[in-house]
Amino acid sequence: MKIFMIVDDSPVIRKVARRIIEDLGFVAVEAEDGEQAISMARENMPDGIMVDWQMPGLSGVDTLQELMTLPGASHVKVLFCTSAIMVPEMTKAKRAGASGFIMKPFDRRIISEKLIEVGLLEPIGQAA
Repeated sequence: MKIFMIVDDSPVIRKVARRIIEDLGFVAVEAEDGEQAISMARENMPDGIMVDWQMPGLSGVDTLQELMTLPGASHVKVLFCTSAIMVPEMTKAKRAGASGFIMKPFDRRIISEKLIEVGLLEPIGQAA
């Protein structure tokens, strides 16, 4: 079973995302900031990560840059979660290894479409 990490300083966002991710068949784990996410990834690298853009301490991009230095990180699909379109920052995130972006507020359809887009989820009717 695939592991998906939700990194956000908002407990509400983590709870909503966790319900959706688990409903889609993933094992969901939560981190409340970048430092916790990096520590958890050192122990067990997830298959996918949804990381908030703005968090206390390490930003989403700083978290991604640190994660990408860890063993096994090259296969991880990272989705940045943001409430505003910020082209320069999004470009920086892509260069750091982001696979895509999710705009807040999100729902099950938005998350499932993004997971299909990055290859973490099979399209309906395509499962083996």
